[in-house]
Amino acid sequence: MATEIKLPRLGQGMESGTIVKWLKSEGDQVEKGEPLYELDTDKVTQEVEADASGVLLKIAVSEGEVQVGKTIAVIGEQGEAVEVSEDAQDEGSSARAREQEGGRGRQASTNGPAAQRPVRESGPGEGARGTREVPAKEADGRIKASPLARRIARERGIDLSAVAGTGPDGRVVAEDVERATATGTAAPAAAPAPIPREVEVEQLSSMRKTIARRLTEAWEAPVFQLGITVDMGRALEVRQRLVDLHGDVAKPTMSDLLTKVCAAALIRHRAVNALYRGDAIELHPTANIGIAVAIPKGLVVPVIQECERKTIAEIAAARADVVERARAGKLQQADLDGGTFTISNLGMFGIERFIAVLNPPQAAILAVGSTEEKPVVVDGEVVVRPRLELTLTCDHRALDGATGALFLGDVKAFLEEPGLAL
Repeated sequence: MATEIKLPRLGQGMESGTIVKWLKSEGDQVEKGEPLYELDTDKVTQEVEADASGVLLKIAVSEGEVQVGKTIAVIGEQGEAVEVSEDAQDEGSSARAREQEGGRGRQASTNGPAAQRPVRESGPGEGARGTREVPAKEADGRIKASPLARRIARERGIDLSAVAGTGPDGRVVAEDVERATATGTAAPAAAPAPIPREVEVEQLSSMRKTIARRLTEAWEAPVFQLGITVDMGRALEVRQRLVDLHGDVAKPTMSDLLTKVCAAALIRHRAVNALYRGDAIELHPTANIGIAVAIPKGLVVPVIQECERKTIAEIAAARADVVERARAGKLQQADLDGGTFTISNLGMFGIERFIAVLNPPQAAILAVGSTEEKPVVVDGEVVVRPRLELTLTCDHRALDGATGALFLGDVKAFLEEPGLAL
């Protein structure tokens, strides 16, 4: 019996996603667990695996934005008749176009991907939804359009106000822009008036919108900061020994040592290893530490699970893996879920100190600066020592100053004598 493939919910709060491309064509054999298509969410672009094995009988939505739970494809036996749920017909104009091809959309296709077929152009008022004379607008006056549609329109110089939207509530989707481009019905975007210097305007990506929303939420939280300075002499020695021992596998960094130290301190102070949920505080038994990673599109925070159970070498290997995949755009939603604490390190940029913004719903985040040689007084004499400044930002709704101070004090003690944390 044929299986309908529906758009999955890959993370908490996900309501829709944008299908970027299919990795299989109609008529191809598919194995369960095999990558089937690429999906763009507000956090990552990732490959989604097939839910079942069989022949890809039908691609109901070839690309564009889709609501969670909508049918996007059908997998079954070769030659099996295909019936697609109404939800897919309402969501994807490509599915409707195939239904109008003289009945061929009811059968499994062996003539290649849906993108190779001619698409019938719907006139005003036609189809399950029909096109609109004027595209719908948001409350702020902007044209309703998916992120992918905006990007295509921007790249091709198309004015979205001249594109009829066939998405939910008149939303312009990628296929609308493609159709308007092919038929020549879309007017080119108006050339900007001459200005003294060229101004480039970039529409916010899904990731950038999420960053803006989450940081705005974080800014509303009642926070306080605690700072402390650490002598890094012993930590630097231990890190060098670790490089000598494990450098051929994954060279441990100071961030890896700091992650291990923070994990040990978090287990001792579970009030810091917490999530604020509005009417409750979750105290977690494992230190799942997020590492802030800058990428061209913005900022992601992949999580290393159960850091208190891992050696520094294991943390280094896990960190190298997620950072590499983050910069290559290959993170999965599971890589971003479950964090209980975050470390943000700008020391590699020469920043000595800064204040990191909370990563809700986590109760705390640690900002790490650069290690600098500075003169200090030791036993009544001025000597030069490697010093590191740490700043802990805390959500006052979840924990108090004394609790944060005790945690930060243990982090300092463990860095100045790493053996205490191992």
